[in-house]
Amino acid sequence: MSTAPETAPGHLDCALVPDSPALEISGLVKRYGSRAVVDGIDLVARQGQVTAVLGPNGAGKTTTIECCEGLREPDAGTVRVLGLDPLADARALRPRVGVMLQDGGLPTAIKAREMLAHVATMYADPRDIGELSERLGVDSFAGTTVRRLSGGQRQRLALAAAVVGKPDLVFLDEPSAGMDPQSRHAVWDLVRELRDDGVAVVLTTHLMDEAEDLADHVVVIDHGRVIASGTVASLVASSTDRTLRFDSTPDLPLSALSAALRLTVSEPSRGSYMVTGAVDPSTVATLTAWLADEDALVTRLTVGRRTLEDVFLDLTGRSLR
Repeated sequence: MSTAPETAPGHLDCALVPDSPALEISGLVKRYGSRAVVDGIDLVARQGQVTAVLGPNGAGKTTTIECCEGLREPDAGTVRVLGLDPLADARALRPRVGVMLQDGGLPTAIKAREMLAHVATMYADPRDIGELSERLGVDSFAGTTVRRLSGGQRQRLALAAAVVGKPDLVFLDEPSAGMDPQSRHAVWDLVRELRDDGVAVVLTTHLMDEAEDLADHVVVIDHGRVIASGTVASLVASSTDRTLRFDSTPDLPLSALSAALRLTVSEPSRGSYMVTGAVDPSTVATLTAWLADEDALVTRLTVGRRTLEDVFLDLTGRSLR
């Protein structure tokens, strides 16, 4: 959604009602040719909450969000953004909805601070751009043209532009992609502040720790459908299994190790292993004995609860897309 010069007709100046729906999707379908990229999705995001939409590449989450932003027209189903139709009521929604696209969607010839100041003039009551620039570090590259910014700098500028108009609902697509740890935490702090101020935040991310840290509600999409939803705690607690992780010699014979432990063993990244299932103290003893027989050097071993990433991989599989 683009911004509007001032508050458009239809803008509701009422106070936000905590926990009320800001986004409602029912039976959403979007086809490209004969293929349904979005195939009957239902989703609700509430004011004063962060809703994380997760899914593998090609799962349909971006198309779903684009329908909510008025960038694509659904083939079936309904979408209501702050109670309005994102296509028919686009003018009324522009002052109330912030959008941060993953690629930024920013003009490249203008300087960063000038771009943010220009966007701020499009709103009747924008945030103080000095304060916003300082907390997101935009001041450090204020005089640099957008085309010369790093990926992380562009992301910070795009986030500032998405929230400068004090939106009631903001869509954030991979908000901390390409950022260093300091920038990520600054972004996370701003997202929490938006939520605490009653803003509805819809977050799409591939970073499971980001979703686990920020989300009040999680929706997992795959093959164009919702396959799981709930709080992080409820999704993680759906199994009593624990996870054992260890770093060791790359490319261990996983089938033999799985047979020895009578549990599933995977190698999510080279030299880093994960054992899932009914992990207990005897598992650790069996593992260390097996690794000693293989002359494998262990540099790290931890046992803990399942994470959101574990749940995500269990739901969507481990094969590349």
